[in-house]
Amino acid sequence: MGFFGRDEARIPPHPRKEPRISLPLSLESLEQVFADCVDFSHREVALAGDEEKKLTLCYIGGMVKMERVSDYVLRPLAQDSALAACPDMDAVMAQIKAGALYNLGVDERDTMDTAAADLVNGNCLLLFPGKSTVLSFNVGTEEKRSVSDPENETVLKGSRDSFVESLRTNTSLVRRHLKAPELKIREQIVGRQSLTTVDILWMEGITDPELVRQVEERLAAIDIDAALSTGNIEEYIVDCTGTAFPLVQYTERPDKFCAGLAEGRVGVLIDGLPLGYLAPGVLGDFLRASQDKSNNWMLSSVLLVLRGICLLLTLTLPGFYVAMVTFHQEMIPTRLALSIIAAKQDVPFISVFEVLILLLAFEILQEAGLRLPQSIGQTVSIIGGLVVGTAAVEAKIVSPAVLIVVSVAGIAGYTMPSQELAGALRIWRFVLAVFSSVAGLFGLVMGAAALVIHLAGIESFGVSYLTPFAANDGKQVEGHAVLRQPLPRVKLRPDALKTRNRRNQG
Repeated sequence: MGFFGRDEARIPPHPRKEPRISLPLSLESLEQVFADCVDFSHREVALAGDEEKKLTLCYIGGMVKMERVSDYVLRPLAQDSALAACPDMDAVMAQIKAGALYNLGVDERDTMDTAAADLVNGNCLLLFPGKSTVLSFNVGTEEKRSVSDPENETVLKGSRDSFVESLRTNTSLVRRHLKAPELKIREQIVGRQSLTTVDILWMEGITDPELVRQVEERLAAIDIDAALSTGNIEEYIVDCTGTAFPLVQYTERPDKFCAGLAEGRVGVLIDGLPLGYLAPGVLGDFLRASQDKSNNWMLSSVLLVLRGICLLLTLTLPGFYVAMVTFHQEMIPTRLALSIIAAKQDVPFISVFEVLILLLAFEILQEAGLRLPQSIGQTVSIIGGLVVGTAAVEAKIVSPAVLIVVSVAGIAGYTMPSQELAGALRIWRFVLAVFSSVAGLFGLVMGAAALVIHLAGIESFGVSYLTPFAANDGKQVEGHAVLRQPLPRVKLRPDALKTRNRRNQG
């Protein structure tokens, strides 16, 4: 049985056909492959007007830049008399490969698979009569979204460029921040139908080669039809899918991405996705924001402590309130207890039901705000929260104390720099509230212990998920796990990454 109770033996195989297109490389075969494709086009070109020497040009409209095809391919073919003077097609092909056409690069293709892939990627093909090989020219269009400010990661002090959907644009952004020739980029293709290009980036001489090998092997092992979303890559390369906590970092900021590479991590860029992944990702990374290294170290340390307090509040505050009101009333000061009792006199529900209902309403409002258009999403969330909360208190469905507890827990969760971490904390907030309703503070402690055990059993590419709060392989973590040191004192890279060169400054 599978993880979700599925009988793996009943799942049919995923056949791999090699080659994908078992046809000879010719114009007729290309027309057959791209039948019913209105954007596939081809035309004959006479060499320097010589009707006896004609070549065939094939391309896909919208994928090529027409000006490049006309100026760099068609114009030289139509005007270069040296091509028409060649005795045969072998000489013509040799002349073109030597640079007769004004194109940066030319590739020779001899299989239908590679030729069709080039057409889809924005190349044009030049077919020679009587030849089983074609020449491929990169004349693809560069139409893409322009580089703009990051939308989901606030920038106060730092660069304001962000990744876009074009993979080569993203690698160029990384190169502009990290100009070292030690920056290495390898490429893989993921997805049988989507043929998505995925680039793996790392710093030679810094990054652990074993980490690079793990990332490459996990990407190579992905065997799916289409890799079009983040989950198609992320869920296949992480060590554990049975957790709500993120195991790889993602960012839309090239400067943060490059900082991770310089630290010794491996980066992954995916064509069509305006973000980059950094591996490994551990709990300490998701509690630190990009601005922490831009602010004064004292301010950053205070903010890190504040985030830690907010993490504990968003996790345990609803459960702690349920435990106190239900099982441990002696812990509540007398005046506060009297106030809570007076507010709950007309409320017909038990405390845990009030907390769970408000937590659920909070999640519904947040989800509605995300799914609605941006212009009205925030307004609906604010108005909905005020109206629902006020109406629920006035209707005696929930007490004011519960509304305050849930609101504080929800707002505390918004201080997390990673929204994926915040989402995992929201799930465990429900779990701890239920544990507290069953066994009070003992249940809350047991739930928290179960969470710690769960996190202690997770690894991200061989690195303990509780880093830097826990040691790796018996090695202690240098520096402070919570407070940020002044940057001139941080002489070493994290030991958990097992970098080849730990020294990062003089």
